[in-house]
This record gives sequence, C-alpha cells and structure tokens, in this order.
Amino acid sequence: MKTESPVREKFLPVSLPQIDQEEIDEVVDSMKSGWITTGPKVMKFEEKFQDYFNVPHAVALNSGTAALHISYLTAGIGPGDEVITTPMTFAATVSMIMLAGAKPVLVDIDSATLNLDPNLIEKAITLKTKAIVPVHFGGLPCDMDAINAIAKKHNLKVIEDAAHAVGSEYKGKKIGQISPFTCFSFHPMKNLTTAEGGMVIAHSEEDAEQLRLLRFHGIDKDAWKRYEKKGSARYGVHQLGFKYNMLDLQAAIGLHQLDKLAQFNHRRAELAQLYLGVLSDVENIILPPISPADSVHTWHLFPVQFDIDKIGKSREVIMDELKAENIGTGVHYEAIHLHPYFGEALKYERGAFPKAEFMSDRVLSLPLFPKMTNQDVADVVAAIKKVLG
Repeated sequence: MKTESPVREKFLPVSLPQIDQEEIDEVVDSMKSGWITTGPKVMKFEEKFQDYFNVPHAVALNSGTAALHISYLTAGIGPGDEVITTPMTFAATVSMIMLAGAKPVLVDIDSATLNLDPNLIEKAITLKTKAIVPVHFGGLPCDMDAINAIAKKHNLKVIEDAAHAVGSEYKGKKIGQISPFTCFSFHPMKNLTTAEGGMVIAHSEEDAEQLRLLRFHGIDKDAWKRYEKKGSARYGVHQLGFKYNMLDLQAAIGLHQLDKLAQFNHRRAELAQLYLGVLSDVENIILPPISPADSVHTWHLFPVQFDIDKIGKSREVIMDELKAENIGTGVHYEAIHLHPYFGEALKYERGAFPKAEFMSDRVLSLPLFPKMTNQDVADVVAAIKKVLG
C-alpha cells in the first residue's frame, strides 16, 4: 500500500532566528579584537537600546531570566512579600519571584486577550502584596492603564515581563516606556536575538545603578572600565551580586538585530495576517487575539487553540500528526500551576484557573519567523486541514 506523502518535504520549525552577514562580521570583529566579554559593544548596545526606546537607562544581561531576577530584587521584593502574575507564562517569571524569596500569587487570564485579567487583580491583593508582573503574551500588550491604576491605588510596583514584546506598543507608547522596570529576552526564538541575553529598562538613576551592581558581583566597575587604557584595575565590591553580565559577543549580534527589529516585526505581522485570513474558515480552531487599533502587537507567537473535544484528538496527537507532515509546533504554555514543582510549592490544583487551564490543554504555537515565506504559511494551513480531516 502506497504511503501518502507529507505536505512538505523539508521540516518547518516553529521558529528560527534571522542571522545575516552583518551579525557574523560583527562577532568575528569582536573575536579578532580580543575583547569578547563585557566591553565596548555591550555599552554601545545599551546606548542604542536607550535611543531606540527613548528611555534613560538600559542594562544588558546574559538572559531575560537574569533581567527578571535583578529587577525583582531592585524593586525591593523579598521574603514575606507576594507578587501577582499570570499562570500563562514561562517558568522564569515565577521562579525568579521565588528565588527573590517572595510568593507568586497567580491570577487567571482574560480569554479574549490571553493576558492577565485586570478585573481579578484586586481580589488577590493582600497586605503582603508588593508588585504586579504583567506578561505581554505573544507580544500583545496587557491592559496597562488598568494595571497601573490598581498599582497606584495600592502602592504596588509594576515590573513588566516583556520577553515576547520587544517593539510592542500600548496606546502610542513603546513597551518599556511605561513602568519602572521592563524586562526583555533575546533568546534565539525571540523577535530580536543576541543568541542568549536580556535587557532591563529602568527609569531612575538609582534603580539603574542597583541593577548594574547586581549584574556583576556588586562591583562598581565592569571589566572594560578596569582594563581599558584610561581605566583603573582597582575596584570595590559594594554588595553581593551575580554573574549576569552580557558579553560583547552577544551584543555584537544585538547591535544589528536592533537595526532590523522594525523590519522583523513587520514581516511577522504580515505572516500573522495571512494565517488569520486562511484559518478563519477552519472549524474547531480558536485564533489568537489581535491588538486594538491604538496598540501594536509584535506577534512573537501565533498561538491557536484546538477544540480537542470536537476534533476527538488530544493536542499531543495533533502535534505528532503535524510533525509527520513536516510542520513543527510549540506549546506556549502549559499553565505554571500544572507543572509538578509549582503546583506543589504554590499549593494550586487543577481547577484554580479555569481559563488558563482551558487554553493550556489546547494551545499550539504555529511556525512564525521572519524568514518564512507565504508558501510556508500555506503548507502549515494545508497540514492542519489534512490533520483535522
């Protein structure tokens, strides 16, 4: 019996970074210079980031996880505190709250946006609440007006997890211009990559200084300032800190990625619109939300939810069948409290957050990255229709 051919011959991954010759040449330049750790290119990347976002301070780090951790600490979060956030996020959002010594308090999502539901936040506030951490899921901005109004009323800090949202805008303001701390990730899957890396935007000099101390062992000078010709090899350790510094090798990539960020995001939006158009008549699929006219969605992800009850197949079976058609997918995310560690540590059971759980059981991220072609989108849709019969 002849086996039916897959929709595509070559596997299409869920994401691929776009690394061009400019990034390669810049990395090679760093390697030839002999300066590969934190140095002039990290400083240049920070300055360029500040200019792009029109903000006073940008502190480069070796990951978005590090960005969250030291932002929490700089915001004064510690033992005995509670921090409100969403169950639909990557582990780092929650684990860094715990490593700061505080307790994450989860609040269900709004099914229409997949973001933290502002209408549920005040019910979760106690005398121990110190901060709110909104996560801009997939690049769609949260309702920052509502969140900031609640934070102001209860004297809470707002720390934005913008790992998905580099270039997103909310009511005419770039994500990064709104809250005291905004944390970005530059993982290879993100809209802008430095291989691995992260950035914190801060709006006060005091916060920026503290972030920089925490970034590198509590030392008041980085290596570049100690070992350049005009520098001094002497330094002082002012407090305990971490080894979270970004390398020049990473910043070399970021310098050119930032130049192309608008182009990358524009192409992502084009691909998302293609998906929305051709999937609109496919039954048993819930399409991702789009942003209001006064905001900009960067389409880091294209998450669709399959009605597994009507389809009669689990999400995992659908993933396997799409893989057989040479289509890659991702799961963003399984709700935090459904992971064994967090469920036990935070004392949440299934049923605590029904909207997040509904999505968590059904969501798949479809391939979406700037190098994709329109034909790639057509192949993904053809494979979905084939799998759904």
